[in-house]
Amino acid sequence: MELIVHPDAGLLAKAAAARLITTLVDAQARSGEASLVLTGGGIGIALLRAVRASPALEAVNWAKVDIWWGDERFVPADSPDRNALQAREALLAHVPVDEKRIFEMGHEASAEHPNGYAEPEQAAADYAAQLAAHAPAGALVPEFDVLLLGIGPEGHIASIFPHSAAATAAEPVVAVRESPKPPPNRVSLTFPAIQAARQVWVIAAGEEKADAVAAAAAGTNPLDLPAAAATGQDRSLWLVDRAAASRVG
Repeated sequence: MELIVHPDAGLLAKAAAARLITTLVDAQARSGEASLVLTGGGIGIALLRAVRASPALEAVNWAKVDIWWGDERFVPADSPDRNALQAREALLAHVPVDEKRIFEMGHEASAEHPNGYAEPEQAAADYAAQLAAHAPAGALVPEFDVLLLGIGPEGHIASIFPHSAAATAAEPVVAVRESPKPPPNRVSLTFPAIQAARQVWVIAAGEEKADAVAAAAAGTNPLDLPAAAATGQDRSLWLVDRAAASRVG
């Protein structure tokens, strides 16, 4: 776990945006394309806005970036709660991403959008199939270059909450019901899918995240604190502001 502390949330978002652009450029220099897993939440969306505002935005060949999500709220497609909708408004609608390379998690069917799913388990199965279709031979998920995560005050990442079934799941994607944080139904990657990424970045801002950040740094059991399992194959970065790092020993 590498902890990098920034003075405040605004500078954190800008610094993480610069780091993300550089990492995507490096990935494309290596293989011609890049794979990015997005997160929602206040700081996650602030990061995307900072990427959009960066003078280096066009250094990335956005047409050669695969866009995935770590979790999603199982609500209708046009709900403002959707991580994907927020990401589109913050960044994706403003860069030339190939729509075929944007992989949204399935949404709840509604009268306006009947092509959704009746149950989150169906959306989870569909996403698992999409991941497998783009994975290397013998793997269940693609080789993500960067996987972004937020963290909750109680230590959840994606939609994996402490002592939940998702925290012990072996499959790459699960449905989450009765989430302690609304909305109750969600779809989430699990630890095996998250830990397959080359780099995993946890982004946290605010004093309300300080206890969780400190507990993760102390090596708390992931069943008690899912964020402790936020590890990547090559790098596990914690990008935080001073307030979120205030209780790290």
